[in-house]
Amino acid sequence: MAEAERIIGTPDTPEAAGAEAEQGETARPRGKRRIAVLFAVAAFAYALDLVSKMIVVAKLEHHAPIQIIGDWLQFEAIRNAGAAFGFGEAFTVIFTVIAAAVIVVIARLARKLYSLPWAIALGLLLGGALGNLTDRIFRSPGVFEGAVVDFISPKGFAVFNLADSAIVCGGILIVLLSFKGLDPDGTVHKD
Repeated sequence: MAEAERIIGTPDTPEAAGAEAEQGETARPRGKRRIAVLFAVAAFAYALDLVSKMIVVAKLEHHAPIQIIGDWLQFEAIRNAGAAFGFGEAFTVIFTVIAAAVIVVIARLARKLYSLPWAIALGLLLGGALGNLTDRIFRSPGVFEGAVVDFISPKGFAVFNLADSAIVCGGILIVLLSFKGLDPDGTVHKD
């Protein structure tokens, strides 16, 4: 976990912890607001994914795809037991464990979060991971082996869902923030 904390930018030295304590009262409320943003973004992404999948299962599954933009974009309900592009269908349990680990790491590191852009990025990752984890736990064929409901089907690309979109957007935002030198604790560094 220390490596994950280092990558996320949380202080792990006594000097850094002391500097955090010196910030005192002004840092704590700001950090709590960032945590609230993280969980609000996660809840929004999760709810949007959950509702969209409920609609897809109720209205689109076992029906012909719906053309949105000609044959360039359509809604087509599929069940994906693997990862992106249907890769690793035999490893559903492993993907479930990875999603659960991501959720635990984000929740654990949230208490050291003082950056609004990082709160949004981590919230997107958390909401997306929760969305797909819910499918893996509660959908058939069984607990921890469930297939994820995918339905957004661009021409010549993998079929995905809103949880996948949230994860990708959160990941892109993290890469951009890292290139800009902004750490989750709000500090900016130049390498």
